[in-house]
Amino acid sequence: MKPADENTTTAARIAVAIGERIISGALPPDAPLRQDHIAREFNSSHVPVREAFRQLEAQHLVVGVPRRGVRVAPLDANAVKEIAEMRAALEVVALRNAAPGLTPAHLAQIELALIEGDNAETLQEFEAANRGFHQALVASCAMPRLLASLDGLQLANSRLVFAMARNAGWRPRSNQDHRLILQALRTRNIDQACSLLARHIQTIERLTVPVT
Repeated sequence: MKPADENTTTAARIAVAIGERIISGALPPDAPLRQDHIAREFNSSHVPVREAFRQLEAQHLVVGVPRRGVRVAPLDANAVKEIAEMRAALEVVALRNAAPGLTPAHLAQIELALIEGDNAETLQEFEAANRGFHQALVASCAMPRLLASLDGLQLANSRLVFAMARNAGWRPRSNQDHRLILQALRTRNIDQACSLLARHIQTIERLTVPVT
């Protein structure tokens, strides 16, 4: 039997690899995830695979279905609505908590992520910059459980970004919403920044063409 710390490391490696496949769409919604197949692929026992599944479930990327096992989480209209509403609520709470303590260094990190998004030439670069922007917004929030929940929701949101690109295409563009949020934070208008953020997150529900 492998030591507990080695199982933990293997579980994290499996979770990252499978998560990347789900986010990119290589593993489509409702695809089955077989413990034995994954254990064989990663040359591991079933113990780290089960732990990886738990991590992926906490990130809203897989679901356990009675009598059907573990499957890739759905990406239908209900899932899109749930992700958008949860992010709009929780990320605004995190921003409201973080904003009073934003330093010039924090604002510079937010602006850097914004610029990287504007300069992105591929969807992968844009998605990474978009995720970085939202993480930078709330990085100074002193609520670790909330931030952990948001990390999972942001990964679920990344699936939506790739899904939209598959259905409607993607081209480089400036994100005006991000610019307005940063501007509000620079002027210490926290209420406006939170309102802009909530509206920005909720637009994904209207823009996403669900994958069924």
